[in-house]
Amino acid sequence: MPTSPSAPQVAAAAQSAAAVAARLDSLRGPVAPRSHDARTIAALTVNPGCSRRAVLDAAGVDKRKLSERIGFPARYGQSPFAITRGLAFEKQVKADGCAALLGLLRTSLGFDVPEHEYVDLGADPDASAPAGGVDRPTRYERTRELFGRVAAGEALLADHPLLRLDVGGRPAYVEPDVVALSARPADAAASAPARLYVAEVKSFAVIDGQADPAKVGAAATQAAVYVLALRRLLASLGADPALVAEDVILVCPKDFANEPSAHVLDVRRQLAAVERQLARLPRIAALIADLDPAVDFDLAVDPPAAEGEPGREHRGAAELTKSLSMIEARYAPECVTNCEMAFHCRAEARAAGAADVLGRPVRDALGGVAGIDEVLALADASGAPGAASGGHGEAARLLRAASRAYTEALLVAPRAAESEPPAAA
Repeated sequence: MPTSPSAPQVAAAAQSAAAVAARLDSLRGPVAPRSHDARTIAALTVNPGCSRRAVLDAAGVDKRKLSERIGFPARYGQSPFAITRGLAFEKQVKADGCAALLGLLRTSLGFDVPEHEYVDLGADPDASAPAGGVDRPTRYERTRELFGRVAAGEALLADHPLLRLDVGGRPAYVEPDVVALSARPADAAASAPARLYVAEVKSFAVIDGQADPAKVGAAATQAAVYVLALRRLLASLGADPALVAEDVILVCPKDFANEPSAHVLDVRRQLAAVERQLARLPRIAALIADLDPAVDFDLAVDPPAAEGEPGREHRGAAELTKSLSMIEARYAPECVTNCEMAFHCRAEARAAGAADVLGRPVRDALGGVAGIDEVLALADASGAPGAASGGHGEAARLLRAASRAYTEALLVAPRAAESEPPAAA
């Protein structure tokens, strides 16, 4: 039977956590941290072996500003017009206590949805401040209190809830659009209990019942992060995590109008992938334990000494680039659409001749051969059978066989073309 930790153990754990937090703060410098969200957690799980991204995200470093400072600005992201349109569409869906969303569940999807009490967890209950006006720990505690009532059977609709996940040994907060829709699908048995559904509101259109597969996939992965966080919250409250459905409600504009439409999205596969990859993430404490004290990503800029002059940057591009080089990265081509640091890491990998630039399937097929030059040397059929294998004998044999097959194919192709009869006029 497990025993509770002693007071000295609790004190040591608290001291260790404080030391990790202090080191991460020193890495970031005197600027406000960038918080994790579902997008960053989903991107982390796409490439869990990248220590560089794990450290930057844990420290709350603004990777977009960092990439701009070192001369490799990110080239993706939503336009201001798309952001404005998305906020307007979300406001439309949530108007009057999410009346449009509840109506879609009952009419379009045929869900049995009872009347819900609408609760905005982002607003100050005393001052009626807008979302974001309440500090995150307070919002999280209010969310826990609300879901304690949901677990007891109350039908509550939570707007701006704040959930929490452990990411690399550090807590990260995530905020789904709407959650705790106690509902029962049309095909469920009458005796089946109502389940909690996460609703994700997106501004990309569903035209003739079809949407961009890449955008739907990204939405499914983000929603899976929310489902996992909500299940863990219920488990911490002593409730059954299975109360949270593995289906989510995706709300998008229909066709070319701004009329909302609702769709059921099965995220079981994404949920399993997110849970598995989060478990594989290295502990942040272990990653920063051996970092050189000189590693620093301070992006602060002092006010200009005189009007019209630029402010003094605490760290220049050369210093920031040197700090980045001290943390191991694992570049993959898909990083370009998932990480703001991708173009710097790609240039770094190319300069080093790393096989990572060829993609994961190629890199994995090389059986641990890390450099392109080494790959070419191993594939050189003119070398002795065991020459330059460096412990990669099997990889060398396969590469040489592939090289011979490629050379023979190039020799055979011209002969085949010469032997073909001329085409009829």
